[in-house]
Amino acid sequence: MADKKTPTPLLLTLVALTMVSGLVDAVCYLGLGRVFTANMTGNVVVLAFAAAGAPGFSVTATLTSLALFLVGAFCAGWAAPRLTKSNGSRSRLLLVAMATEACLVGAAALIAFLQASVGTGWPRYVVITLLAFAMGVRNATVRRLAVPDMTTTVLTMTLTGLAADAAVPGKEHGAAAYRRAAAVVAMLIGAIIGATTYLHVGAALPLLIAALVVTAAGIALRLSPGSMTPEH
Repeated sequence: MADKKTPTPLLLTLVALTMVSGLVDAVCYLGLGRVFTANMTGNVVVLAFAAAGAPGFSVTATLTSLALFLVGAFCAGWAAPRLTKSNGSRSRLLLVAMATEACLVGAAALIAFLQASVGTGWPRYVVITLLAFAMGVRNATVRRLAVPDMTTTVLTMTLTGLAADAAVPGKEHGAAAYRRAAAVVAMLIGAIIGATTYLHVGAALPLLIAALVVTAAGIALRLSPGSMTPEH
């Protein structure tokens, strides 16, 4: 899956984060009242449904997710040039974002474990706040990395690239096609894991799994030779 500019450890890390996005949004949509915290495109549509009065959707919950996502993205955008000023490593920037995400998702898992339900009341809004802020931080960071086809949360252009390039006779697909396919499969697997574990045991376990995956991926990235490459 590697290309000439992006180290394989970084690509694998982004695939893992894509899986986490599917996992987290499965829990959020099924357990927090039809709201997303990673996929803001879906949230805008959900907000429209809620504003139109469709049953089961919440304007307040969706706006909370959108607002905290933006706050997280703003904070990451503010911090990025300061974090990279001294060392210039884009992987170190990602590690900081992943550490933040692991802590916040872990905190959401703890709340889900301690509360009987996170689908109503203050636990719902606290979990939405934690997850949306974490995803905003991650998305802003991944955007700064600018790895092609690896946004970790949105697959529309990834799927478009797969289909459009396949329609060009003789086009060399190579690493790009594998990278796009990996992103799609990763999010699908994450969503299946998130939905299955939520439906059988509740929100705490899938959120804990998400936090552990981010933590493990961060450690693996940090220990991988050649992963700390200068920012372009």
